[in-house]
Amino acid sequence: MSFSQELELLLRACYPIIYVPTTEEERLEIAIANCAQQLSNRTVYIWDFVDGYGDHPNYTGFGKRNPLQALELMEKLPEKVSGVFILRDFQRFLEDISISRKLRNLDRRLKSQPKNIIIISPQINIPPELTEVITVVDFALPTASEINQEIKRLLTTTRQSISIELLNDLVRSAQGLSLERIRRVLSLCIASHGMIEPEDVELILAEKRQSIRQTQILDFYPATEQISDIGGLDNLKDWLLRRGGSFSEQARDYGLPHPRGLLLVGIQGTGKSLTAKAIAHHWHLPLLRLDVGRLFAGLVGESESRTRQMITLAEALAPCILWIDEIDKAFAGIDSKGDGGTTSRVFGTFINWLTEKKSPVFVVATANNIKALPPEMLRKGRFDEIFFVGLPSQKEREAIFEVHLTRLRPHNIRQYDIKRLAYETPDFSGAEIEQTLIEAMHLGFSQHRDFITEDILSAASQIIPLARTAQAEIQFLQDWANSGKARLASRDANSIQINLP
Repeated sequence: MSFSQELELLLRACYPIIYVPTTEEERLEIAIANCAQQLSNRTVYIWDFVDGYGDHPNYTGFGKRNPLQALELMEKLPEKVSGVFILRDFQRFLEDISISRKLRNLDRRLKSQPKNIIIISPQINIPPELTEVITVVDFALPTASEINQEIKRLLTTTRQSISIELLNDLVRSAQGLSLERIRRVLSLCIASHGMIEPEDVELILAEKRQSIRQTQILDFYPATEQISDIGGLDNLKDWLLRRGGSFSEQARDYGLPHPRGLLLVGIQGTGKSLTAKAIAHHWHLPLLRLDVGRLFAGLVGESESRTRQMITLAEALAPCILWIDEIDKAFAGIDSKGDGGTTSRVFGTFINWLTEKKSPVFVVATANNIKALPPEMLRKGRFDEIFFVGLPSQKEREAIFEVHLTRLRPHNIRQYDIKRLAYETPDFSGAEIEQTLIEAMHLGFSQHRDFITEDILSAASQIIPLARTAQAEIQFLQDWANSGKARLASRDANSIQINLP
């Protein structure tokens, strides 16, 4: 059901007080006016704190700087007079006892009258005593169709024509932005060089990054890593490569559903985060990084509001990759946290979305401590697959050394004994191998020469891998994966044993 259909239904059903959280005030008011016109041409009254009611000859300025008086206008009008009363930024006054009481009184009265109150607010902030009388309606960001129409309108105004391919690229890159931001960035393009060109797609993406950054919830993460940058993990890479075209229209015509996501569980430094970046690059999809800690805020109800905002934004940017790093730390011990149930409610909202989502948002969640994850997270249906990423085998260590040395010394990689390096670094993770190479480079640089195999071996002898300092935890993860609880990311993962001195 679209917003217009839902709003029209609520107005017809005489829902007295409706709350619409959005920053797109102008676009929402146009949508409300169109909806009111369909209902026997209902009159729309718009109030704000500075100017009171405007655009109405009999009540211009009424309720100026007086929110209680703004509500009294509904009582002044005859019962049979219909109207839709839009109250801008009214959430700031809901904590006032007189406003709260007045709204509850109006809720009783307006149920039998063709009058409705619509509160417009950038975020949801409803006191407990008003939750039963206020109905919240979501107002989504512009759809691809709306963006298409807006771009065409602007092109008509500037008497410019563009190719279908460029129009589709502009629409795709603008998804997730408000209509006002889209207008602003396209006006910037026209002001820069008099017309819209293919290069302007990057300007729209820059505006999108700015928009996401301002939410302080999601980060627009540049993904330059490739699947080939991952050493080993052949089972996982094969799984990803088979799904490379799953977001295409051809996949929809074939009957394939959108891939839901992956949960990557395993030892620190084994390439879980690298995999998330490589997926985005290989599938040519934007990568959004969620720091779950940012969802939690101090005000009551704000954490839940931020979670809904994150979901709305991710779905507006779909198809995309949503990367949630170390999700186990965010939701560990949710039942024992003394936060009044906020963490449980945020987790519930998030987990329900994972199960019910229909949008092409591919979630890549990583976790180091499987014991800290709530059991609900591991239930089938949340993710397409759960992969265990363990310590690399000797063959995989060879691949990891080759990836790094190809990047660092592509001209003389043959001078390094990669097989020996892999053999001499048992139980090293990918991150520890990278750190070993950095240490070897420091050694060679300090002696004004290039680093060699012996430098790498010397550096490796100074590093104590995590497999030795956290043996019990890693062995637990290994046993958990080998018991069939997760799919193994590596083909020869079963042969991996932790070698202790």
